[in-house]
Amino acid sequence: MQGSGPVLFFDSGLGGLTVLREARYLLPYEPLLYVADDAAFPIGRWPEAELKERIVSLFDDLIAEHGPKSVVIACNTAFTLAGDALRERHPDVPFVGTVPAIKPAAERTSSGLISVLATPGTVRRTYTRSLIESFASQCHVRLVGSDKLAELAEKHLRGDTVSDADLLPEISDCFLEQDGKRTDIVVLACTHYPFLANRFRRIAPWPVDWLDPAEAIARQLVRVLGEGAASEPSRHLPDRAIFTSGTKDAGVSRLLAGFGLVLD
Repeated sequence: MQGSGPVLFFDSGLGGLTVLREARYLLPYEPLLYVADDAAFPIGRWPEAELKERIVSLFDDLIAEHGPKSVVIACNTAFTLAGDALRERHPDVPFVGTVPAIKPAAERTSSGLISVLATPGTVRRTYTRSLIESFASQCHVRLVGSDKLAELAEKHLRGDTVSDADLLPEISDCFLEQDGKRTDIVVLACTHYPFLANRFRRIAPWPVDWLDPAEAIARQLVRVLGEGAASEPSRHLPDRAIFTSGTKDAGVSRLLAGFGLVLD
């Protein structure tokens, strides 16, 4: 059931930190808990039935243990697969999901050529195709699935070397020229990808709008919390991060500290 605990952010790895960062700007006094299911990373390669079962089981434990005030599923793959099941199973917990930002892309495009850069799981999902049918039926939407980008984003964020030659093949299919028009918006449909956005801008064949949904997700969290959001400082333990692998890596601890988190 819904509790008075922290706002819980969930992702398979470090990508959800892009959403947590935006939420911290808008909710400076809210206690936060970041949960990374890094033991299952990258989740886009899991069989869907097994992954859904894992996510649902994991949240049974997380909600029972932490009594979150709200839960942000900061992962397109996890939410499009298991979001409905989680809401049905925990009806008293407000869930904020992450879905590909196809509707705002369709509203913003000038050329009508949109690409959705995602994990293979998100590309396969019926949920994604239903968003296109509902909000972008007048656009040409290209779905581009990358097996490697989430892992490359993790490497980049941890300070490991990621070359342009590694990145370019993963994004090149996003760029389409058709009838004298060019792709003008690329939807970043994985929360890991915004960490690479500046690299993408530099190596892209032409300028496009790289659409990051993190701010919109954070605004939705504010709406969901409503009057229940903390409006002044209170005494609470430091914001924490939990990794399902149990890692105590010093580099990860330093990285999380930059986001105001202590690794449990």
